[in-house]
Amino acid sequence: MQCSWKAVLLLALASIAIQYTAIRTFTAKSFHTCPGLAEAGLAERLCEEGPTFPYNASRKTHILILATTRSGSSFVGQLFNQHLDVFYLFEPLYHVQNTLIPRFTQGKSAADRRVMLGASRDLLRSLYDCDLYFLENYIKPPPVNHTTDRIFRRGASRVLCSRPVCEPPGSPDQVLEEGDCVRKCGLLNLTVAAEACRERSHVAIKTVRVPEVNDLRALVEDPRLNLKVIQLVRDPRGILASRSETFRDTYRLWRLWYGTGRRPYNLDVTQLTTVCEDFSNSVSTGLTRPPWLKGKYMLVRYEDLARNPMKKTEEIYGFLGIPLDGHVARWIQNNTRGDPTLGKHKYGTVRNSAATAEKWRFRLSYDIVAFAQNACRRVLAQLGYRVAASEEELKNPAVSLVEERDFRPFS
Repeated sequence: MQCSWKAVLLLALASIAIQYTAIRTFTAKSFHTCPGLAEAGLAERLCEEGPTFPYNASRKTHILILATTRSGSSFVGQLFNQHLDVFYLFEPLYHVQNTLIPRFTQGKSAADRRVMLGASRDLLRSLYDCDLYFLENYIKPPPVNHTTDRIFRRGASRVLCSRPVCEPPGSPDQVLEEGDCVRKCGLLNLTVAAEACRERSHVAIKTVRVPEVNDLRALVEDPRLNLKVIQLVRDPRGILASRSETFRDTYRLWRLWYGTGRRPYNLDVTQLTTVCEDFSNSVSTGLTRPPWLKGKYMLVRYEDLARNPMKKTEEIYGFLGIPLDGHVARWIQNNTRGDPTLGKHKYGTVRNSAATAEKWRFRLSYDIVAFAQNACRRVLAQLGYRVAASEEELKNPAVSLVEERDFRPFS
């Protein structure tokens, strides 16, 4: 019987899919069952002789900071980065996005999201198992002998910039600034970094590249991970103001509107509405308290954290069941009362936190605020952000636009 070219093509694609599944299955077994064994022969022998349970099933608590750009996520990440028993990674999913999605279309389509989410979940699961080799699939150019200088924002991770992962000259106890880390530490050895990960009791990862908490359900329900999600939200009007100031070219038309008082006809409103829709969908899930999120989800408003950083941090650590160490407390004291001009880097964390909570009100015109309020009315109500009824109310610092809300963790 003669086969058509379509049948042959389908058979070929099926064959490729089967091979891919087999490779992924083999990789998952070899990495996750026997982590940290550099010599292949030893790994194979111990895998054959030992149990097949994940090594960290009961020892580690995993933390995911779920946020969006310019919502205060770098600050929240530091609340875990400063803890001596936490292995913290800053935006590892950047590598997935940068590899899989062309820059000129990044994040624009539903197809992009599906591609990102599948690969992101796989990578997160591997990283929570301290399998840093899996990250090599997304680093360009590929690491050589498991060493690379292309880890995104390596300097934002304390562990990756201190001994034994990094051997800088000087005192063994010195803490390198982010810019000094890359310059003084040289290549990152992923094998040594993975060992440092295993020595710590908790793994925390920050990401702005997962849209909604629903996208994490497969990981949250995985009993091996013990994953807890901290969802950080911020007033969308504040996010818009911060992005317009930080990403001046990307948000050029919003700045033009502010400068001229006229809304550009080709304004990309999805730069605002996508944030509001993702927040609303995710928060709707979290606040309805589905069984799969019980004991696994905490909603944190940036404004509450900025006003009472120590109190809110204690609540976060209480939810996680992790003791709050003195390094975190000292970092909060040193970084929430300072002069923000000392940290001009766009992802800097030095700030007078109470003063920044509603600073956006003086950086946006009322017509832009009114537009944002109309576009994001649902999520503003969900999160307890008041609508400014007039220009006078918007600019009056005595009138708070943040309602008192008690978003208790779902336990």
